[in-house]
Amino acid sequence: MLTIKAIDSAKPKDTPYKLPDFEGLYLYIMPSGTKSWRYDYRFNGKRKTLTIGKYPYISLSDARNEKDLARQLLAHGKDPCLERKKSALLANVKNDNTFKSIAIEWHSSKKSTWSKKYANEIISIFERDIFPYIGNEPISKIKPLEMLTVLKAIESRGALEIAKKARMRCGEVFRYAIITGRAEVNPTAELSSAMAKTQSKNFPFLATDAEMSEFLTALRGYSGNILTRYATLLLIYTVPRTVELLTLKWSNINFEQKLATIDEDVVKKDRVHLIPLANQAIEILKFLQPITGHGEFVFPNRNHPSKPMSNGAILHVIRRLGFANRASGHGFRHQFSSVLNEHGFNRDWIEKQLNHEEGTVRGIYNHAQYLEGRREMMQWYADYIDSLTT
Repeated sequence: MLTIKAIDSAKPKDTPYKLPDFEGLYLYIMPSGTKSWRYDYRFNGKRKTLTIGKYPYISLSDARNEKDLARQLLAHGKDPCLERKKSALLANVKNDNTFKSIAIEWHSSKKSTWSKKYANEIISIFERDIFPYIGNEPISKIKPLEMLTVLKAIESRGALEIAKKARMRCGEVFRYAIITGRAEVNPTAELSSAMAKTQSKNFPFLATDAEMSEFLTALRGYSGNILTRYATLLLIYTVPRTVELLTLKWSNINFEQKLATIDEDVVKKDRVHLIPLANQAIEILKFLQPITGHGEFVFPNRNHPSKPMSNGAILHVIRRLGFANRASGHGFRHQFSSVLNEHGFNRDWIEKQLNHEEGTVRGIYNHAQYLEGRREMMQWYADYIDSLTT
């Protein structure tokens, strides 16, 4: 057995060496003079070494106590090295308990199961809408009312779907914190009833990028009537009301200015409605021009070419693709609003594009004021739609 005198008098040598105590405990002396306590044991037939700590910071009696604890773990079938690592990890976890740090830890554990795009989408929600408000707070101190206030701020800008997604993902963060011993309550558990509903019963819409990607992939492979396929795609790129698109005349298209005009009698307001056309929309119209350009309507009725296509044509495509009760013509407008509000575009531009304003002098002024901004916005949105199937 070692003594304090023997330990203090031990001098470094050219190579490391051991001063044995008993039952596998020894002092390991390096050429540099560093002395550390180690314990050799066998676990599942393999020889292993537990490093207890440096002398004199760990005294002889403390080292023997640590050795005894390790022997108790072995008696219960536990590996002392593994148990020490677990304890160190738990201590580190408990010290790092802000909502932001835990959310990032949770996101890192989940992102390998997601696509890169979806992982980036989720973390951007946290960075933009959650971390600035509760990111630095201890996760165990966050109350339901505080969480609801954060989510209501997202709803207030019209991004209902992103608010729903934020509530769900924050709930997962809180559950992760509970599992790892850093929280006891999930404050999002009862908030759904206090939040705005995101989906209309009459106008279903594709609520996630994954659903929209699935629909667009199916639409691009649609083998039915080519005009209804392109009408559906153009509706997604330009988001007018279905009747506004299907009654569109070739005389309403200005290729040079990349603009479509919806007449007053179709809008049913005392003004026309202008729709900036993204490059993708222009390409569709140029493709269709040799097919239907000899007539009045861009999308003529199949049986009566002098009349526009039936309002039910696009709904028929949606049903043929297997998306009945999941998507609708109006639903594409809802999705457009959610995505652009979520990405911080000017709300007036969005409402103007959806033709949600009154026909007043102010409306006419804003019509000119917002056109260039809406051109940029619609090109961004068309590119975004394309990215879902790239």
